[in-house]
Amino acid sequence: MLRILASSSSILLLRAAALLVVSLSLPALAQTQTAKVRRDKAADKLEPTTIQAEQITGRPDREVLLERDAEVVRGQCQLNSDKAIFYQEENEAEAEGNVRLLYYGDRYAGDKARLNLDTGVGWMTHPVYKLLKNNAQGKGERVDFESRDKATLTNGTYSTCEGARPDWYMRAGTLKIDKAQDTGRASNSVVYFKDVPIFAAPELSFPLTAGRKSGFLPPTMGTTTRGGLELSLPYYFNIAPNRDFTLTPKWITRRGMQLGGDVRYLEENYAGETKVEYLMNDREAGRDRYSIASTHTQRLSPNLVFSWNYNKVSDDNYFTDFSQNIGSVTNNQVPSAQRLLAREAGLNYSAADWSAMARVTNYQLLQDPASPITRPYERLPQLAYRTWRQDANGFDWSVDTELTRFWLPAFDLAGRPNGDRLVIKPQVSYPIIGAGYFIKPKLSIHASRYQLDSTTTSGSDSMSRTLPTFSLDSGLIFERDTKLFGNAVTQTLEPRLFYVYTPYRDQSKFPLFDTAEASFGFAQIFSENRFIGSDRIADANQLTAALVSRFLDPTTGWERLRLAIGQRFYFKDQRVLLDAATSTPNESRSDLLLAASGRLSKTVSFDTALQYSETTRRLYNANFSVQWQPAPKHVLNAEYRYLRENQLDQINLSGQWPLADRWFGVGRVSYSLPERRLVEGMAGVEYNADCWILRLVARRLATSAQDENTAFFIQLQLNGLSQIGSSPLNLLRDSIPGYQPVRPSSAAAN
Repeated sequence: MLRILASSSSILLLRAAALLVVSLSLPALAQTQTAKVRRDKAADKLEPTTIQAEQITGRPDREVLLERDAEVVRGQCQLNSDKAIFYQEENEAEAEGNVRLLYYGDRYAGDKARLNLDTGVGWMTHPVYKLLKNNAQGKGERVDFESRDKATLTNGTYSTCEGARPDWYMRAGTLKIDKAQDTGRASNSVVYFKDVPIFAAPELSFPLTAGRKSGFLPPTMGTTTRGGLELSLPYYFNIAPNRDFTLTPKWITRRGMQLGGDVRYLEENYAGETKVEYLMNDREAGRDRYSIASTHTQRLSPNLVFSWNYNKVSDDNYFTDFSQNIGSVTNNQVPSAQRLLAREAGLNYSAADWSAMARVTNYQLLQDPASPITRPYERLPQLAYRTWRQDANGFDWSVDTELTRFWLPAFDLAGRPNGDRLVIKPQVSYPIIGAGYFIKPKLSIHASRYQLDSTTTSGSDSMSRTLPTFSLDSGLIFERDTKLFGNAVTQTLEPRLFYVYTPYRDQSKFPLFDTAEASFGFAQIFSENRFIGSDRIADANQLTAALVSRFLDPTTGWERLRLAIGQRFYFKDQRVLLDAATSTPNESRSDLLLAASGRLSKTVSFDTALQYSETTRRLYNANFSVQWQPAPKHVLNAEYRYLRENQLDQINLSGQWPLADRWFGVGRVSYSLPERRLVEGMAGVEYNADCWILRLVARRLATSAQDENTAFFIQLQLNGLSQIGSSPLNLLRDSIPGYQPVRPSSAAAN
């Protein structure tokens, strides 16, 4: 093979193999990153063009004919064919016969092609292509290269599946690929699955990567017992990298047309999201139906933050009727079981050693006639101030102040007064912490004053109280090396004593604005007041004793096992009650609390908690749960929950497990033992074919004491394009602890 450098005036006639090289000098390397990028682009324009063939004839200053195994290479472009003509002045190549083109990482093969090696502009007939960026492939009648980043395919196909007969593909009259923007746009497109058309659109845009792109999303579809067949066609607006909006028109056969919107934004100093659904003239209910869910947080200054949280629905039955709507934009914001919708706005100021808060709060109450609930007071407004010091000559102290206006509308007062409450609570402690022990004595004073709009049964519209509380918290920590299930571990033994004294004060005449009795458990047993809120201060002369033992991996600190036992001992009877309708058993000790949790192995974990009364010899609360997760996407969960006061006695089973090659089963069962009723039942399958995923999920949910709703979810996820159908992913994540999607979603908008 001969190698020749040709001048502009030379004429070559080679009957044997030859190589022609046209080379130009390159500029020096740039010094900055930006300049380097510009230099690379400039250098690409100046790179030499290399041509090669078994036979080359012609004039290098004009055109050269390459025959048999022709090859033209320049930079990231390589053109191979049976025959080619190279035009030196234009730096263009025209190829014919078994044409193959490596075009900036993408691969094309066709009948004929012409390409300008300077600009990247050109064309190819009957191309078969494969894109480097996302491994997409397809074919068409013609492809036009507008630049190195833009190409337009005429009457072509597009798919991310491998093989000559892909499982899914899109056929389009015009298919535009823009690698610089990571987007594709199809005109007059039809999406085929297993050669069956499943979706058509005059315009369809999609990302070449996992990025977001404005355009129509494939429709969602499904069915529920309350709404019937549902079909929606969402449009996604990618307003900016930090802003987007999804508009979702939805047809519900039994109810009519619903519009949904979801706007999200994220800025340096503020962020938020608003979701709205509106159904005009619901044919089933005979009225307009809507829901709004909005959150916003804004930093007005380095220390000052403003926020709101607003939720509203048109009627009490909205979530019962729409809780499982396919593709609902608000059902993830407020769950169907939520019957108390908060609306609040507030300001928070935080400094190094003090903070302040001002907010207003009210509620929308969704009543169920079978189980009505009491409307809570609205706070109009609530003002709070807190200041503190840490380690001030060994002391920690703080002062909490709160002023709140509690209000109810007149129709809902029912003997409950409106009024103002001022609470001031200073406290001081002196923590003593050493190696393996701690002692923390603390003294606090609760001072409160009420000013009511109407007189109480005592004939007074104002009242006040001042109560001191002394507490002493102490504990020890012992360690030893031992073995657990044959493995070396470090075992701790952590005894703890917590004493509280608060004198008795009759508070039966004080109103109940925001106070309830806390659920008894390990989270409450070390608190000074058994009530949540400031309207009741429990009298106390009591000692809590607890013992915790942990088994830790000596290398990683991983907690293999945790055992705990605790009980409260009363030295005086408890006399402060929540109201006259409640009573407190006067016993010398509380129920016994037992807990155990840990990981028996790398695949099995469990959690157990019990509340047992030694007096009545009854179990009042119990929770047993175990999880087995031997591998990713392999998880089984079992749980038993028992709450005597709430009459809850329920078994929950859930899991995700492979059924066969590429097939996964998912399911959940929640069964109420006393009602002999299925509270929730869900079953489904997932199929992973790499370039597409199919999910089929059916769910039956008790939405109230008598009502149930059944929904059927179908999702066909076409990786690299979008997903068709309603997504059950959030449902599966919420219902099955440890659930993992068989493949990360690549939806266009998400």
